[in-house]
Amino acid sequence: MNPGICALSAVPVRAEASDKAELITELLFGDCYTVLLTQGNWLHVESAADQYQGWIDYKQHLPVSPAYFEAWRAQEHPRALDLVQVVSDADTRQPITVGCRLPFFDGMTLKVGDKCLFYNGTATNPAQPTTPERQLALLRKMGLLYLRAPYVWGGKSVFGLDCSGLTQQLFGLLGVQLPRDAYQQIALGQPVDFVTQARPGDLAFFENADGRIVHVGVVFDEGQILHAHGEVRLDPLDHHGIFNRDRQKYSHKLRLIKRVL
Repeated sequence: MNPGICALSAVPVRAEASDKAELITELLFGDCYTVLLTQGNWLHVESAADQYQGWIDYKQHLPVSPAYFEAWRAQEHPRALDLVQVVSDADTRQPITVGCRLPFFDGMTLKVGDKCLFYNGTATNPAQPTTPERQLALLRKMGLLYLRAPYVWGGKSVFGLDCSGLTQQLFGLLGVQLPRDAYQQIALGQPVDFVTQARPGDLAFFENADGRIVHVGVVFDEGQILHAHGEVRLDPLDHHGIFNRDRQKYSHKLRLIKRVL
């Protein structure tokens, strides 16, 4: 096993071993992974959190020991709640964004491999008991923080993310690890029979003309859905799908609503 950790704010993960290849996901600061294969200056990696695979540039790889990796996998880590913050030591200041993991954070310091870094922003506390009411309050607050974030295929940070990247990050803040893609996320939870029975926090899935799941969003209050389409936005949701206020037409056809929380 050859494990590593993302020590940058975000590292692009590509479909092939090339800078020109499609961006399929990102590793965010604090994400661990294993190296499966080396090809020239590229590493084929698998994310420890969601088992997603792709290629990263070797220059963005930070090795960690197998003992660190196993300890990382054995527990939930706090997540940054500030839109943008820094982690630092005496020599460097590293920017990170909302949703990034803070490995082994004790309220003041965190540990990235052998390096100890300071963080003085706000963070989740996985050790603290939660309730559905607290989860929903955090979901509402953090969901609105992502508004106007630009859509980027394969992205997961507030500076560019796709629809399933948004839902995965939001639920990660609640301590729920979702798979990476919408067609994988639909396998979780229990179906909601009617859109009028949907509750805030439910996941709504949408299909294309071929019946393939191509979009996902989070049900919000008052018949609205938070989703990434051009940008992260709030739009009306009904039994037909998502109605785009700006274009005054439906943008996505509803397939199914699932209750995960």
